[in-house]
Amino acid sequence: MTPPNLPLSPARFLALRLLPGEDLIAGLRAHMAQHGLQAAWIAGAVGSLTHANLRYAARPDGTLLEGAFEVIALGGTLDPECEHLHLSLSDEQGLMRGGHVLPGCRVRTTLELVIGELEAYRFTRAPCPHSGYEELLITPRTL
Repeated sequence: MTPPNLPLSPARFLALRLLPGEDLIAGLRAHMAQHGLQAAWIAGAVGSLTHANLRYAARPDGTLLEGAFEVIALGGTLDPECEHLHLSLSDEQGLMRGGHVLPGCRVRTTLELVIGELEAYRFTRAPCPHSGYEELLITPRTL
């Protein structure tokens, strides 16, 4: 739930590159911690993966895909403790897959990312009575 009267926020950006073999989530977590990011989102991503661990809609478990995949789209939010990311990718034949990102997504050649942070906010997660999942909470950051 978004609180009413949340102020507009300035943003800052971080550009980074993950190298072959690196795990997508572990790499993002390391950069989040290094830069003290509190309310981040994926502003852009391009690259490739050898492994993609995705949870499809309404499924309890992930599916590990192996091969050569192009990242078509990566989006989502990151807070200091958690992330909510969705990934679309294509295989060697151009067939598309997509889902909720789980640990185990490994970089093939490169993964170039731009991460944005909303400086006036803090993102956290809490159980939501509407969805039954832990969902995004947006609060003003106290400086």
